[in-house]
Amino acid sequence: MSHKHIKIFTDGGSRGNPGPSASAAVLYSEDGDLIGSASLYLGKTTNNQAEYTAIIIGLEEAKAMGGETIELCMDSELAVKQLKGEYKVKNPEIAKRFLEVKNLITQFDHVKIKHVRRELNKAADALVNKVLDEQKT
Repeated sequence: MSHKHIKIFTDGGSRGNPGPSASAAVLYSEDGDLIGSASLYLGKTTNNQAEYTAIIIGLEEAKAMGGETIELCMDSELAVKQLKGEYKVKNPEIAKRFLEVKNLITQFDHVKIKHVRRELNKAADALVNKVLDEQKT
């Protein structure tokens, strides 16, 4: 099923910085129904790299679902401010992911980037922790 408007909540986490990391995205329809999720274990990396990877997998998932207008919600103030052009991207590894995100954004009609408080991002956060916990077994 195709969804024109998709709200994506993303989160990335690292246990240690750098340390074992994971990224997750949870996607909702315009009506607020859960329509998909994506998660990825990244191995040893930084929290910021995990945050950007989460945005990438969320946008890729939304594109696969036929999304046209996107509301991208995340609790990483750094990523939000960098993507809005308020902060410069200085780290070369983050710069690569930043460009990947910017290229993905151009594939949609409209993308709104929004900072949300951590307590409003529980589903993506829980998915990150689930992926990290599964690595221990």
